[in-house]
Amino acid sequence: MLKSAAVSGQKCPSCGHKKMVTDQNTGELFCGKCGLVINEKISDTGAEWRSFTNDETNRARVGAGTSLTMHDMGLSTVIGAQNKDSTGKPLTSAMKSSIERLRTWDSRTQAHSSADRNLRQALNEMDKLKDKLALTDAVIEKAAYIYRKAMEKKLVRGRSIHGLVAACLYASCRNTETPRTLDDIAKGINVRRKDVARCYRLIYRELELKMPVVDPVKGISRIASIAKLTEKSKRKATLILERAKKLGIVAGKDPMGIAAAALYLACISTGEVKSQKDISIASGVTEVTIRNRCAGLRKMIQSENQF
Repeated sequence: MLKSAAVSGQKCPSCGHKKMVTDQNTGELFCGKCGLVINEKISDTGAEWRSFTNDETNRARVGAGTSLTMHDMGLSTVIGAQNKDSTGKPLTSAMKSSIERLRTWDSRTQAHSSADRNLRQALNEMDKLKDKLALTDAVIEKAAYIYRKAMEKKLVRGRSIHGLVAACLYASCRNTETPRTLDDIAKGINVRRKDVARCYRLIYRELELKMPVVDPVKGISRIASIAKLTEKSKRKATLILERAKKLGIVAGKDPMGIAAAALYLACISTGEVKSQKDISIASGVTEVTIRNRCAGLRKMIQSENQF
């Protein structure tokens, strides 16, 4: 393939023509009129595309960005899985076995201390829970940051890695206002709820975390999805909670409990048949709590004649 390029200040010594042509395959520069070869080997000034990942279609010139979710922040050198040299030619069988041994030892030496191995295992567990609990990258990044802070305070020694990982994830969900309960995270990582709660209280106290007040409206979609409620009931429950927030009724109440009570009252208003037991199972809140929260919300609704 020939590529025409005008070279400034350079003309053909034979005919004086100024249009030079570059051949990318042979690296020759020659005159476009008489064909005189001026230079046989010229340097390629085009983009130097190179893939730093296993994906050959990726033409990015840089590697992956740094991230707290990787134990080495993504800055360490990684020997790729492709058995090719720098020119793209396949390696010989003897060189393949040498590279395989180097790849193994490179992976082992990245975590040479016990703290690095601990962090590596913890971040691997977070990565597993990301898909299991359908969490976003921002939540995992925040959880990794909290875990690293806990390691700096030496809160990890003598405690379960799984328990601390679950506590950091729960703290991250609270901080980012992601509707995940303590039971959800404890069940996802297969740790007792009591152990997760103990670790959460520890990091909350020692790291002096500031947690925002949970908005009960965020729990409506979750409960309604599990209980298979209609969109009409969800919107009615949102209106009830918004009015209750303005009157200060939701202050100091369990967000899931008040959301479940609003959904139950919304079902009564829209004529949708759902028992307190159905809402209780979907929200993880007892029926007694739902009845108690309904009492306050019902008084507010009756006073404003919203039904």
